[in-house]
Order: sequence, then structure tokens, then C-alpha cells
Amino acid sequence: MAATGKSFAQRWGVHIAVLLIFIVWTVPTLGILVSSLRDKDQIAVSGWWTALTTSSQTGQGRTDAADAQVEQGGRFVISGNLLEDGTALTITAFGTRIQEPTAHEAGTVAELEDGVTLQVNEDGSYVHSSPVAFEGRRGERVFFEASTPPRFTTENYETVLFSEGIGRSFINSLTVTIPATIIPILIAAFAAYALAWMRFPGRAILIAVVIGLLVVPLQMSLIPLLKLYNGVGAFFGVPAKTYLGIWLAHTGFGLPFAIYLLRSYIAGLPREIMESARIDGASDFEIFVKIVLPLSFPVLASFAIFQFLWVWNDLLVAMVFLGSGSSQLVLTGKLNALLGSRGGDWEILTTSAFVTIIVPLIVFFSLQRYFVRGLLAGSVKGG
Repeated sequence: MAATGKSFAQRWGVHIAVLLIFIVWTVPTLGILVSSLRDKDQIAVSGWWTALTTSSQTGQGRTDAADAQVEQGGRFVISGNLLEDGTALTITAFGTRIQEPTAHEAGTVAELEDGVTLQVNEDGSYVHSSPVAFEGRRGERVFFEASTPPRFTTENYETVLFSEGIGRSFINSLTVTIPATIIPILIAAFAAYALAWMRFPGRAILIAVVIGLLVVPLQMSLIPLLKLYNGVGAFFGVPAKTYLGIWLAHTGFGLPFAIYLLRSYIAGLPREIMESARIDGASDFEIFVKIVLPLSFPVLASFAIFQFLWVWNDLLVAMVFLGSGSSQLVLTGKLNALLGSRGGDWEILTTSAFVTIIVPLIVFFSLQRYFVRGLLAGSVKGG
């Protein structure tokens, strides 16, 4: 009974932990998505969790000047509208002092000084009346509180994709990420098979070197690699700051982990299959292509997720090997530039952020069924 109770508690503990992880991951993502679809004025005054409710905001306007007055029934009247044409705001209260923007309800007639009255309606129309002629070049300043219904729009995405240059950066990121994910997998798969099933001098040393490279800090090797690449490129007449350079850089940084992960999985494949294939006369290349690769698809997909996410979200390597020109910026670089120049435009930032994460989400959910199987691959004891 004690064992049963402990097992029940463990299951509930796992369920609660998974639920917490789901909430922590989903809520911010949902907030970014909702904010990216909201009107920019509503984002500025209320949080994304209020997106389905009517929001309130304060504003100010000014009545027309004295030259717009007309005489009606012995009083001088100025009429007009405080709101711009096409606005969805509904005025709920108004006032003539900034300290009391809600002193009077919309639609009521407010008594001001010397018999002057002011009436502001819900649609923003107003009537400013006085027993004597108005004077001065400027009208009365009016403060108001207005409510606006929930409004969702795709204008933010149109602005980001076509006006802010994100579209070009999106293409740049794809151009960097896809080859930088495929190339390490191709190289690491061959290397992992050789280190797992082929016997040759120095094999153990190579495995030790690969494991040692896992702990080399990325930042420490960036500049030496850049100098080496520029030197070799100058010798062969290849210009610096090209896609080839960043592909090679990401390949070099991703290979140690790729080889380690793939070797751990390939070494755990059944020895009987390999021996039977060799007895039937298959070469190492045929064994690799026809047996090892199909059986290793889960771990290949798992590494592809890791590599794709890392390269897609990378900023440092892209800035060093590709540059920061407008035609070279990757998506993370463009978003970083927006954070500096458009720090107050939350509708631009949230939309850019969601555009940045949508592709990794598609890749992850497309390959997630292989993710856990690939992560657990190294726990299988191999050669």
C-alpha cells in the first residue's frame, strides 16, 4: 500500500510539474500573440488580458477659437467635436481641469465661470456657450475620459512585414538557419558512425577531443575563427561577411554536440544488425545509408530542433560573421534594433517578437514526437 501511495504521489507530482511548465510557457506566448493583434492605443492603456473588455483612457482637446462663435438667442455659441473623424472612442466624462478630467458626466451641461456653460456629448460633440462674446485666439481646453470597445487588427503585421524591414530580415534568417542546420547533421552523421562502429588508430583520442570541445566557450573562439576565415578567404579571393562564413561558423559550433549526441545513439544500435549486413557483403557506406540513417531519424530530428532553434535565435554569431547592414541583418538583429529605436511602440515589438518565434514553433511541433526519443538516445549503452 505504501508503494502504491508513493507511485500515486509521483504521478500527480509529474502532472503538476508538466502543468506548471505548460502555463509558464503558454501564457507569455499567448500575451505576445494577443498584443500583436490589438490596436496600438489600447496596448498603451491596458494589458493584453483585458483585450476582450472595454478599456478606458484619458485624453484632451480644445474647443474652437472665438472666431467660430455664432450668436443664438442672445448667447454666443461655439460648437464642434473633440474627437477625430473615424475614432471609436465614446466619451464618458469630461472636465476643464487636468486634476479633474471626470468632473462632469458626458451629456450634462457644466456651469463654468461668469455664466459660461459647456456640454460634451458621448460622440465628442460639444456646445460652448457664453452670455458675452468669446475673446482670444485659443479655445477652452477640455479633458475627458473615453471608453473604447475591443479592437483587433492586422495593421501591426502589415507595418512590421512591409514597413519596418522585418520581411527582409526574415528571409535572411531562413537563408542562414536552413543550411546551418543541414550541414552539421550531414557531417556529424558520418563522423558519429565512424566513431561508433569503425576501428582505426586515434579513435579514442578523437572522441575525447569532441567531448572536450563541448566545454569551449563560444565567445572565446569567435574572434580567432573570424580572423582565420578572413585570412583563408583573402587567400582564395572570397569576400568577408558572407553567408558561407556564417554557415561554416554555425557548423563548427554545432558539430561537437551533434557528433556526441549521434554517436551515443548510433553506438546503441543492435550489433547483430551490423554483423549480419557485413556477412551479406555490405560496405560501411551501405550500412550507414540503408540501416543506420533510417534507424537514427529520431536523434537526427532531435538535434535538428536544437540546432535550428539555436541558429534562429542567435545574434552574436550573425553580427560577427554576417554584419549589421540593413540587407544583412537577421531577424534577431532587426528586433534588437527595434528595441533601441522603437522602445515605446509595443505593438511593433510584440508583433516582431511573434514573427520571430512562429517559425521555431512550427519546427518544434512538427518534430516534437521525435524530441524525447532523441534526448533519451544517449542513455542506451553502446560500444
